[in-house]
Amino acid sequence: MSKIHLDTDLGGDMDDLCALAMLLRWDNVEFTGITTVAEANGRRAGYVRHMLGLAGRNTIPVAAGANVSDGCYRYPELGYPDEKRYWPEPILPSPNALGEALELLKQSIEQNATIIAIGPFTNLYLLDLQFPGILMQANLFLMGGYIYPIRPGFPQWGNEMDWNIQVDVRSAKYVVEQSNPTLIPLSVTVETALRRAYLEDLRNSGALGQLIARQAEAFAIDEQNETKFGDTCNGLPPDIINFQHDPLACAVALGWNDGVEITELPLLLEEREEWLYEYIHPSGKTTRVVTRVDGPRFNEFWLNKIMKR
Repeated sequence: MSKIHLDTDLGGDMDDLCALAMLLRWDNVEFTGITTVAEANGRRAGYVRHMLGLAGRNTIPVAAGANVSDGCYRYPELGYPDEKRYWPEPILPSPNALGEALELLKQSIEQNATIIAIGPFTNLYLLDLQFPGILMQANLFLMGGYIYPIRPGFPQWGNEMDWNIQVDVRSAKYVVEQSNPTLIPLSVTVETALRRAYLEDLRNSGALGQLIARQAEAFAIDEQNETKFGDTCNGLPPDIINFQHDPLACAVALGWNDGVEITELPLLLEEREEWLYEYIHPSGKTTRVVTRVDGPRFNEFWLNKIMKR
């Protein structure tokens, strides 16, 4: 049995939803907790609780973490999609004191749970400030990083597109330097895809699959990724609806290694003009980094997990 704690900004880009759904369908996984980050007074925590209700998993502890209004983030507000189109019913926020989220994270680390952070790293930063050195005890997987350029055939994004890192640079730099994480960087997660071809199977995969299909249809209209990337990037399927950044990070954290390459690299972090840069440098800290994945293989793996009932 694998113990995990998920730290997520579920409620914006739908890959967090795809990640949580996959974890809920994964055999022999025990959640010690779920915390939300970049919060709007418990709105994201409310979305998480709704998903747990659909899966019949209401006993998993959930706590809302760092709030956008606290001033930690590059942007004063982080937008949400139209709730009426993305969710089947109004979702009540689930607010709580920040300390509850930090305590839940602390308890998970003390239980030797794998900590998977698929949003900004603010909660982890605040946790280590309150309990100095605790991150060094954590088995930590972070979705984020931009060390190598993106391979040809995929969107040629720059470092500034690394949302989890760049939206809260202070927390990101601190957490990477004050822990021993495994990074699942943007330059490999961009090789994954949620495909339109999966929608029919998702609709037949219970309440969670139906929710993903609903959001995927709305997301496809809003983002137009089939035109932006499916038609222009020969490494991606033409029917791409979204990237599966967060599901890939969660799968790697749980040991999925089919086509995955993890390399230890000496990383040096430098903040410059309010952006964070990661360099390979002899004086850098040795860090585990996912450097290669088989995107199509992962896409099918994810779908098979969601279809498992």
